[in-house]
Amino acid sequence: MLEIKTTKKGAELTSVLFNREEKLHNGQAFWNRHSPVLFPIVGKLKNGKTQIDGKIYEMGQHGFARDMDFEKLLDNSYVLKSNNETLGKFPFKFELYVSYEINENTVTTKYKICNKDSKNMYFGLGGHPAFKCDYSNNDCYIEFEEKEENIEFYRLSDGLLNLQKLDADLFMKDNKIFLYKDIFKSDALIMKNIKSDKVILKENNVEKLEFEFKDFKYLAIWSKENAPFICIEPWQNTADTIDSNGNFEEKSDIIILKPNEEFVCEYSFKFI
Repeated sequence: MLEIKTTKKGAELTSVLFNREEKLHNGQAFWNRHSPVLFPIVGKLKNGKTQIDGKIYEMGQHGFARDMDFEKLLDNSYVLKSNNETLGKFPFKFELYVSYEINENTVTTKYKICNKDSKNMYFGLGGHPAFKCDYSNNDCYIEFEEKEENIEFYRLSDGLLNLQKLDADLFMKDNKIFLYKDIFKSDALIMKNIKSDKVILKENNVEKLEFEFKDFKYLAIWSKENAPFICIEPWQNTADTIDSNGNFEEKSDIIILKPNEEFVCEYSFKFI
């Protein structure tokens, strides 16, 4: 049996009970969030600023949606519409819809972004769910559904993407990423060029969670040091690169929507 709770602040998923056992981080110790929505940027902007249409705008890490009150539409369904506050940070008129659906032991997170402006809209988008997992015992790993031969690994430098590719052998063995104690000492581990649509979280070789992210270009994993959770994060794009020129429209993998167009995507996770 699966039960969820959500809140209009950030349209955030705050609880996932599977057979009466909580599976989501409690948002208290180590990190004060559960599963924030990342919009209209993923990660950080260089110097916290960006240029759009010749003007400079400021935004904090992962954008503003996670800290704003959404309008509730139905149970576990919300919308955030642009307003004077958002336009001061992000000069586009938009509607951001976030909904959560349950099907047996699977939770699906759905996003829809509508461009309500008369000009092209540029944005980033990502998910950030934190699942309870004590990986400090070195018995946990993430396994890819398909054989990954061309996967690329990256790290952040002071919150910005370092484009120097890392040796996959540092993290992958037998198509698995083993979650050793210090793996997040240098922040998140970011992956691109992934063949798989799904990864599987296992503990002591027992499958705990299947995570499907076929609509996303990137997958990141992250946790606080010694924290009893693991974030599996599907991203459409990433933080600014360390050599970013600060032009928002030139960000790598930025999503572009024409006036009145919509962008939709979803990810899901299933408990075993």
